[in-house]
Amino acid sequence: MAKFTSLVDMQEKACTQHASNRLFGVKRDGAYRWMTYAEFAELVDAFRGALAALGVGRGDRVAVIANNRVEWAVAAYATYGLGAFYVPMYEAQLPKDWRYIIEDSEAKVVLVANEAIYEQVRAFTDEIATLEHVLCFDAPPERDYSYHAHLERGRNSPTERVYPEPDEIAGLIYTSGTTGKPKGVVLTHGNFTSNINAVHDVFPLGSSDVSLSFLPWAHSFGQTCELHCMLSLGAGMGLAESVQTLMVNFGEVRPTVLFSVPRIFNRIYDGLQKKMDEEGGLKKALFDRGIAVAQQRRRLEEQGRRSLWLDLQYSFFDKLVFSKIRDRLGGRLKYAFSGGAALAREVAEFIDDVGIVVYEGYGLSETSPIVTCNRPGARKIGSVGPPIPGVRVLILDENNREQPPETDGEVCVIGPNVMKGYWKRPEETAEVIFDYQGERCFRTGDMGRLDRDGFLYITGRIKEQYKLENGKYVVPAPLEEQLKLSGFINQVMIYGMNRPYNVALVVPDREAITKWAREQGIAVDDYEKLLRDPRVHDKIGEEIAKFGADFKGYERPRKWLLLAEEFSPDNDMLTPTLKLKRRNVIKRYQEQIEALYKDD
Repeated sequence: MAKFTSLVDMQEKACTQHASNRLFGVKRDGAYRWMTYAEFAELVDAFRGALAALGVGRGDRVAVIANNRVEWAVAAYATYGLGAFYVPMYEAQLPKDWRYIIEDSEAKVVLVANEAIYEQVRAFTDEIATLEHVLCFDAPPERDYSYHAHLERGRNSPTERVYPEPDEIAGLIYTSGTTGKPKGVVLTHGNFTSNINAVHDVFPLGSSDVSLSFLPWAHSFGQTCELHCMLSLGAGMGLAESVQTLMVNFGEVRPTVLFSVPRIFNRIYDGLQKKMDEEGGLKKALFDRGIAVAQQRRRLEEQGRRSLWLDLQYSFFDKLVFSKIRDRLGGRLKYAFSGGAALAREVAEFIDDVGIVVYEGYGLSETSPIVTCNRPGARKIGSVGPPIPGVRVLILDENNREQPPETDGEVCVIGPNVMKGYWKRPEETAEVIFDYQGERCFRTGDMGRLDRDGFLYITGRIKEQYKLENGKYVVPAPLEEQLKLSGFINQVMIYGMNRPYNVALVVPDREAITKWAREQGIAVDDYEKLLRDPRVHDKIGEEIAKFGADFKGYERPRKWLLLAEEFSPDNDMLTPTLKLKRRNVIKRYQEQIEALYKDD
């Protein structure tokens, strides 16, 4: 298949070759309505003319504040076709973050989802010298700042597309800023297309595939792996109404592929476990036996062996049990791609056992994002796969010496996917990009190891690692992911830097703990009071002990605090991509954390 050289080249070829294919599905009036590639191409051409009429040209910045929608994609490809840079933001971000990114990127035009955001951003035009225009997607066509009004103007003033070189900038993706101000990751057309071309090389996806799109395109995983890659294939994307409506939308879109983060897979895993526990009886017995057979079959396959008797049993349970689970996900799901964070091995195996092949990958915004991924013929559950074509992964120690297989060190990346740098931050760029034997090499900040077959295993974040008083090192994220497998634990943060032992801040699953408490005869009217009940505290302790059974002794939390308020972007405890802002959580609950240690 022909290699793409830019996102403009890719979009033009896809829309020409797959003109009549369905591209975007949007739910309106209770049903999904689909737009073809040809219809999308006409909108891109029109909006390219609109942006050009506003003075947008090569090297300018066009920013957007919106969730996934057709207009987001139209504006992105129109921007690329002028040689300008696209700068996406999240609706869920705070206005101060929007202002910072608009000013830092020196955006000339900002596109916003709705009137409420428009009113907030419009005020920035008096404060930010570069900002000249703010357009609103949802504004009625008769308003001058309406996207639709400008789209019509663009139809009347067509502008030829430009074809950027691979090393020209396509966009800035601002990192979530877990430890400070967001940094603009500068990605070129060549960065993006290196990932797209690699996906074409290693995955058997095609124009008949359909995804249910809910990962934000403002994040590199959703943007590259779903938007750009699916469009490059001539495939379709049904836009989910929201994360809350996913189960309904699965049945309506009937996807063949799913791009997701572990949180969604965890929800599916947890929901099915709870449902089976509630139903009990024959249904649960059949489910448990089916899973046991699937596990035995998978272990044999990992050894390169088969058992006809296990295959027959699996076929029986697949028809009787597992097909019903897949039907709830639309009935056509072949592959699920997981990224953005580590997927617990138990969850990956469970999804695999019910007949959905999970391919876990690894990457960062700075690597466009894909570095490694499991794929057909090269898959090990628990790993994040071998490097994609054209990319090398090195495991280096603190002295930049390459480590042998099965040895931990920092994951470093060489390849065409490595970013140009951080926007206007040469010193910070120099901290992460260095010369390794004559090649540009990127330090990921992640700890990991390569096995003897070249598969990568991620073991934690270097910056999150801390030392206990006794000198033992703790990497909290994998421990937290393990504890969240409990149906009673919604969110958790483990803390213990320079302390004698670890403690845990736990946000229980409200529905599960309330149901359990009611069954125990504990009053549930006052939720905060409920969380102070010693019996509830002990129940969470039992869950920590159960799901943390494999932790090393010093890793186990000795004490825990139950919190009623969820960590979220709204309270600044999570980034827009739902990563934990540890500093903010510690600052918010410092007094309670100190109390846990003072009780000794």
